Amino acid sequence: MSLIQNQIIQNNNTLIRLEQVVKVYPGQSGVLQALKGIDMEMDQGEFVAITGRSGSGKTTLVNMLTGLDHLTSGEVWVGDTPVHHLSEEQAASWRGQNVGVVFQSFHLIPTLTALQNVTLPMDFAHRGTLRERQERGIELLTQFGLKEHIHKRPSQVSGGQQQRIAIARALANDPQLIVSDEPTGSLDSVTARDVFKIFSDLALQGKRVLVVTHDFDLAQRANRIFVLVDGEISPSQ
Repeated sequence: MSLIQNQIIQNNNTLIRLEQVVKVYPGQSGVLQALKGIDMEMDQGEFVAITGRSGSGKTTLVNMLTGLDHLTSGEVWVGDTPVHHLSEEQAASWRGQNVGVVFQSFHLIPTLTALQNVTLPMDFAHRGTLRERQERGIELLTQFGLKEHIHKRPSQVSGGQQQRIAIARALANDPQLIVSDEPTGSLDSVTARDVFKIFSDLALQGKRVLVVTHDFDLAQRANRIFVLVDGEISPSQ
């Protein structure tokens, strides 16, 4: 294990827990209750899929879990961290070290190479030396079959390869939780299945993986599925 990984101290056996999470948005015609008392738990090595129709609250739930938005009431715990109590600045710092986020549109920096994109989270977190960060980035890109592309910019590789780079970047700081919001929305069906296979393998390695998807067939590849309906988890789940 590299020095950079040794520097990241976290309890991998701790539970991720949402308790009665409510999110209300004010509007001109009244309030919109996007989440209505969500209860959910994730343990080590779980691959969980959140699915449901557009507007059911999937992305809002991800924002609550990752501290990207403040909940109206309830509690969100990731390990021993009360995410619901973190300030915006605290949440950003905590997220950078403990959560790997993967987006549908990749969010790679176009002027940076694949390797530079992957090492960027380590640069921000001041993890290890420059050489150690480079070695970690090459290791991750090689793991996802991208060794020959490490010096290419995002525009020089395919959409599936860009998503693999984004996943490698999400793993850079060895986070305890990987969260992805519609990661296959821009990909063809074959590449989408490959991406879900990566998430499944990460769960087998002990990561907690939560993926939001509108594709129920892909969701069935997860260990557990939660179906959101109008801001609530379907009673059948």
